[in-house]
Amino acid sequence: MEPWRKNLYTLWGTQFLAMLGMNLVVPFLPFYIRHLGVTEPDELARWSGLVFSGPFILSLLATPLWGTLGDRYGRKPMVVRALFGLAISQLLIGFSQNVYHLLAFRIVQGAISGFIASSLALVSANTPKERMGYAMGFLQSSTAGGMVLGPFIGGLLADLIGFRATFFVTASLCAIAGVIVMFLVTELHKVHPHARTFTVFDNLRLMWTDHRLRIIAITLIASQLSVLMAEPIFALFIEGFKTGGQYISTIAGGIFSIAGLFMVISAPWWGRRTDRTGYRLNLTIAIGVVALCYVGHLVVTSLYVLVILRAFLGFARGAILPSLYALTSVWAPPERQGGMMAIASSMTIFGNLIGPSIGGVIAGDFGVTAPFAVNSILLFVVAYVVWKFLRDPVRPAVNTTGMPEQVSPTE
Repeated sequence: MEPWRKNLYTLWGTQFLAMLGMNLVVPFLPFYIRHLGVTEPDELARWSGLVFSGPFILSLLATPLWGTLGDRYGRKPMVVRALFGLAISQLLIGFSQNVYHLLAFRIVQGAISGFIASSLALVSANTPKERMGYAMGFLQSSTAGGMVLGPFIGGLLADLIGFRATFFVTASLCAIAGVIVMFLVTELHKVHPHARTFTVFDNLRLMWTDHRLRIIAITLIASQLSVLMAEPIFALFIEGFKTGGQYISTIAGGIFSIAGLFMVISAPWWGRRTDRTGYRLNLTIAIGVVALCYVGHLVVTSLYVLVILRAFLGFARGAILPSLYALTSVWAPPERQGGMMAIASSMTIFGNLIGPSIGGVIAGDFGVTAPFAVNSILLFVVAYVVWKFLRDPVRPAVNTTGMPEQVSPTE
């Protein structure tokens, strides 16, 4: 097996374990906040958005630093550090005594983790350019796989063993993933000879001065902001279907998982499709379908119809982040690839940071369905921007053997 494939498949497994653990807690996070003493409905919605955003506060600043250090000293150590950082933070969250402790430890989680950005950097630095769409899509399917099983298992565990014990399970899964990376992943290209000359600010400047990377950054922020508006109040949205209080965490987790299931199916498919046919058309279609699905959330009256909507939403979302990360990798200079992938990840984190907080405020002021209306409008705008301004990279040249040649990131 080619070394880049071995690393890709190993990192898929470890990222799946970590994302499985992290998604155990997503469905019941509002209920955990209620368990810690926040019971008034409007305050619960606002705190849900704030706590959901907590990890992204410091992660926004820390992720570019970890990416730059990865370019200088190796990407594998950054992956290992991030996974053990997640394990420590989940232990602390499990010991929270009030909502302020919970928020503080979620912020700590964001500062010391960043494993997705580190994994993306490690894979992108060792993958042929003509297979970048497939590699990013395949790796994204591990994240989606964690979203499939994590919320359902997490909701079930919350009902069976309690909230705190579920955080301890999450910590164990992240630690196991860290050990696997230590022993099974081999970094092929550790340090580029010119990597030490670039700083975080140099990478930020490149992201915003290169028009191609600037469009990617704007699209990452806007698309992630819109999607994350609805995530922290999804459990409260499910409560509105009058299912009764029994096993509400399990029901919310199961329906939440549907989108992840179809992201697992679609992400590699979208990756192969974009490698063949280009990114612009596929991204426009995918973002537009997600927008339509959120419009459907405004009118759905049956949990069965909601399941169908979540399936279409997940299938379309499988194209968005992998395509944007693949484009970042293709257009980044080799000696700054880790740093630029980290900057792209921080753009996603920025959307993650402000999206849930905005969604929590909107839900508190206008009701739990209002965020679906706002984010659908924003996604339609993003789809138009992608179609109007995004351009595909130059296709790889084909030599006399019929094999694709590498494409310079400056082309």
